[in-house]
Amino acid sequence: MTHNTCWIRGIAIVLVLGLIPAGSGVSSDAANGKKPLTIIVMDPLSAPLSCDCVKGYAQRKYEALGNYLQTQLRRPVKVCWSESLETALNDEAEGRADLVIGKYSVVLFDAKASKRTLEPVAQLSGKDGKTTQTGMFVVRSEDPAITTADLAGYRIFFGPEDCDEKFAAPRNHLKKLGLTLPEKNEEFPACSKAAAALMKLPAGSKAAAVISSYAEKLLEGCGAVKKGDLRIIGQTEELPFITAFVDSRLSASEKTAITAALLETGTVAELLTALETDSGFVEFEPPGTPVAASK
Repeated sequence: MTHNTCWIRGIAIVLVLGLIPAGSGVSSDAANGKKPLTIIVMDPLSAPLSCDCVKGYAQRKYEALGNYLQTQLRRPVKVCWSESLETALNDEAEGRADLVIGKYSVVLFDAKASKRTLEPVAQLSGKDGKTTQTGMFVVRSEDPAITTADLAGYRIFFGPEDCDEKFAAPRNHLKKLGLTLPEKNEEFPACSKAAAALMKLPAGSKAAAVISSYAEKLLEGCGAVKKGDLRIIGQTEELPFITAFVDSRLSASEKTAITAALLETGTVAELLTALETDSGFVEFEPPGTPVAASK
């Protein structure tokens, strides 16, 4: 989801060096004598990739996680933000992706395109404790549709292929209901653009859009739609959301140490606040059924 006035585009970078808390027991030699652990953050709810339109939401500060991991792992940490894994690898990350944190399907999609093998090791819980998201079917408030079963013959505005919750899952959902997918494939790169396109249609148009559940608050907050413009009539199954992946080329000891540190984040109050999470990172649970659908 992007917005012309609120969303920060491109890549930001923070090199987390020399910021070890007093009394941590980590010497400067330990921090400076090892190669930095490179983290690529693709979380759409992180501050550099989101907006501050909704107070206390979508402003996750991964700098705090970088400081924490530096202390726990006794090595310098480099944190990069990007909507694209390939872009980050070619720029600030300088070809390294030791730890990648982002939407499960997007990271896997980008990793395949970048010919990288990444292994999921943990999931970030939201403020509600959930580690999942859904795709939501929305129509204009005056539309007669009550449930997704009423969308026969409707135009459907889907999301891009890398976002399972807006692409594969809603298609599968409609197929299970016995509905025929629209002949014309209409995809929008962001929830805000799909919502805006829906609102611009003439009165009486039979159309619906699929948005990410996490983006619902942001549509009104960023001004993409007004309160009451849209109505949710259904949603997809639960899908994995923000997931931490490690580079398969790391040593077994490195993977174990990183995973263990992530799973301890729930015990650090400051991190819970910075990452807008209820329980921090928790053990990764593979999705029950792989999501796959053709256009």
